[in-house]
Amino acid sequence: MNTIFKIDAAKMLRLFTILSVLFLAFSCNEDEDIASEPYFTIEENPTGLVADVNGLTQSYVVRSNRSWEVVAQSEGDWVKAFPNKGDDDGIFKFIIEENNTFDPRVMNFAFIVNGKEQPALFRVEQEANIPFITIQNAEEGISFTSAGADFQINLSTNVDWTYQITNGDWINEIETTETAIKLSAEKNIGTERTAILTVSSADHPSLSKSINITQLDGSIVLEEHFDWLTYGSTIFYTTSGEKRMDSWIDEELDRGWTSTPNTNSSNQQVVYARTGFVKLGKTGYGGDLISPKFLSLDEETNVKVTFKAVPYQTKAGTQDDNILNIGVVGPGTTSVDAFTVSNWPDYDTDPDCTAIWEDAASTYTFTITGATSQTQLRLLGGDFALVGVGKGKNRIFLDDIKVEIIP
Repeated sequence: MNTIFKIDAAKMLRLFTILSVLFLAFSCNEDEDIASEPYFTIEENPTGLVADVNGLTQSYVVRSNRSWEVVAQSEGDWVKAFPNKGDDDGIFKFIIEENNTFDPRVMNFAFIVNGKEQPALFRVEQEANIPFITIQNAEEGISFTSAGADFQINLSTNVDWTYQITNGDWINEIETTETAIKLSAEKNIGTERTAILTVSSADHPSLSKSINITQLDGSIVLEEHFDWLTYGSTIFYTTSGEKRMDSWIDEELDRGWTSTPNTNSSNQQVVYARTGFVKLGKTGYGGDLISPKFLSLDEETNVKVTFKAVPYQTKAGTQDDNILNIGVVGPGTTSVDAFTVSNWPDYDTDPDCTAIWEDAASTYTFTITGATSQTQLRLLGGDFALVGVGKGKNRIFLDDIKVEIIP
């Protein structure tokens, strides 16, 4: 005889619901047990860090499921953790400053995870420094123009220090800070000069460091070699390609050299550009060359003028008149009124007309007394009107003009 059990559908539903709730509760309890296990690790498991005297910044990756904090175990601001706390995974770094002391230093850090200190400490060590003095650009030194100037010597040191300057009576102190010496140099109206600045420590005499301070020659008021002119030929009798001053480009005129327009020759400026030198005058008409003003002079000053000059001679040997008149525009009195330029070229031994410029006979010198910032040098070949005067030609070549203060 078969027995048939009949179960009420409503009862079955209640039973299934109870079993489901029990299963979910059991599962949730397992998940909670797993999630409740805290963990904290630093990738690659470092236990410490060693830095040299220069310091460093080192980053670390944290793996965690809790809040964490990095806590120094002693006082000191030479190393810090940043950020020093976080939640779950994250990144922090140790920032270690330069060690300017003569002692090694150590700092231990603890890791606090979810309010509980971890068993291992992280050790940060830094090497001791040694006494030093470093002057920036000490090997190259400092160099500046003859004009008065303020300048600064930058240095780095971890000792008490003082400085002194040798041969520097033209240098004055403005201010001294922990890392710089600020100075002022007087205007130089003489030749180039060099002082030596030495930084030293009374506690560490072997640390003495020096730097050269050079101020350029201030005696030179004007110096011109005309190497920016590239017209025509170096050969004196070859006139093709030369360029008259009133046709020079702005860049050339901006150099400050000028000439008096010759009213006898349609107001032309009868000065011609050649390759690295100039020519005064042409057939029948003379020309003058006027320098820029002596702007670097700030009071009446006596100066010496040196220049090179060569008279014109044709290829066949015919010679021009060869008078070069000397003068100034503005204040000053010249020691001579004129030179007879008589170092005639020899085209057989010097066909390119280059060696003659190196001949001592091509160099002429005179002085100007009482020159000022408004003084200009003026050199005139013969006269402006030469028709019927002497040979009617007084062409002169000029180069390497220099004006310098007389000591």
